[in-house]
Amino acid sequence: MKFDIFADSSANLTEAMIEQCGIKVISYVCTCNGKQIECYKNGRPFSDDAREFYSAMSAGAEVSTSLITCERFKEQFECSLEEGRDVLMITISSQVSGTYRQAMLAAEELEKTYPGQKVYVCDSANSGFGEGLLAVQAAKLRGMGESIDTCFKWLENNKFRLNSYFTVADLKYLKKGGRISGAVAVAGTLLNIKPILIADGNGRISMSGKVRGRRKAVAELAEQYKLNAVFPEGQTVAISHCNCEEEAQALAAMVRELGARDVTIEFFDIVSGAHVGPGSLGLFFTGKDRRGEARAAEKRKEGKGVPAENNI
Repeated sequence: MKFDIFADSSANLTEAMIEQCGIKVISYVCTCNGKQIECYKNGRPFSDDAREFYSAMSAGAEVSTSLITCERFKEQFECSLEEGRDVLMITISSQVSGTYRQAMLAAEELEKTYPGQKVYVCDSANSGFGEGLLAVQAAKLRGMGESIDTCFKWLENNKFRLNSYFTVADLKYLKKGGRISGAVAVAGTLLNIKPILIADGNGRISMSGKVRGRRKAVAELAEQYKLNAVFPEGQTVAISHCNCEEEAQALAAMVRELGARDVTIEFFDIVSGAHVGPGSLGLFFTGKDRRGEARAAEKRKEGKGVPAENNI
């Protein structure tokens, strides 16, 4: 390997993916009831910490998240650069976090210190497995002998084809994060409305639809796979959940009926899960270019004359 591939812990990578692909993970740190929690610890099963974290949230714990700093990125990258390996970093979307900017600052500084080496930073325009599956594909390309330049170009050209759809159990977390208004959260809860959310063509989290009832919400995620997946029988599909494994298994069965063969199920990464809450369920796959959906969504909003958050 002439270069190392890094991802932040939002990438939701399983231990098997990390080991098989040789990806280095830089962890976020979250706070739960005043206690700091490292979101990823090498060698420790991720599910243990995630189960505890989401159980605490369900019990009313106060949680918060913070950025990975420029200094931490520099520290991690420099270990590779000192050994003569270039760096390819894949981050959570710059539209939902300032992490990408911190990584870019680190890259700019290190390229001055190591002028003969490369430090590339890719904004995944996604989060969770939407970021992680891109890192896995980059690692596969590296394993085929492709250069860091080729891998980075592939990521930039294909990242908007990584589709992310998810739903939440409790609208209060979207309200707290400013995704929806208080009035919409109250009305949606009373009417048992479940939003279908996506990583859109701008890399933001936005609402693409709504259904009434949890069972319909889970089925709607599978429907989006049917409508948007490209070559559904030949790709890795990932499902993440915040302490709702039974529904994750049900969703996996649905997408397998639609042709998916390789389905990975894991707890939602903690830093993203903190913003969507217990009971959230996500589906990630390669599909249609999300920028086309973004343009269509803008036209729909223009036609209705109302902001997206009021559509619930």
